[in-house]
Amino acid sequence: MKPLAGTAVIGIGNEFRRDDGVGWATIALLCEREARRPLPSGTELARCDADPGRLISLWEGKAVTVVVDACFPPAAQPGRTHRWCGSPGKVPHPAAAGRQSTHGLGLAEALCLAESLGGRGPGRLIVYAVEGADRSLGTGLTPAVAAALPYLVRRIEEDVRQYSRGTRRTGFEPGSPLV
Repeated sequence: MKPLAGTAVIGIGNEFRRDDGVGWATIALLCEREARRPLPSGTELARCDADPGRLISLWEGKAVTVVVDACFPPAAQPGRTHRWCGSPGKVPHPAAAGRQSTHGLGLAEALCLAESLGGRGPGRLIVYAVEGADRSLGTGLTPAVAAALPYLVRRIEEDVRQYSRGTRRTGFEPGSPLV
């Protein structure tokens, strides 16, 4: 088995479902900023519709994977961002279908599938979930979600730079909101 190397930053979503496009908008902003301040060598930026097979192919063999997706909890605070850091082999429990995501299958199911296929999950996994307000048909993020993007992108850039060097971030606990 090859050693894990490189970093994948994956924006999950659908740009035609308003705030569900936050993952894709994050990747677009990261690409724009990378021209001025490049990310470490071996960093790949990708957009994905949450198909488990495509997710697995994007993170397979990567030492670090950062995933950005929208979530729609019952009492959403649009733009509020949560950060969850998983350990290799630690898989979150899938939520009830359609409960907080617009995807029938999503990240949790992809992680479960990857593990059942013999450890094809990511190395270190960092997930950013951005609370959205609108997942109706249409383009463009709501103002509160759009306003969260610059700070979110800076945090992702910090994670990529720090974890790519193998140093451990301090001060943020897994699952803690970034408010």
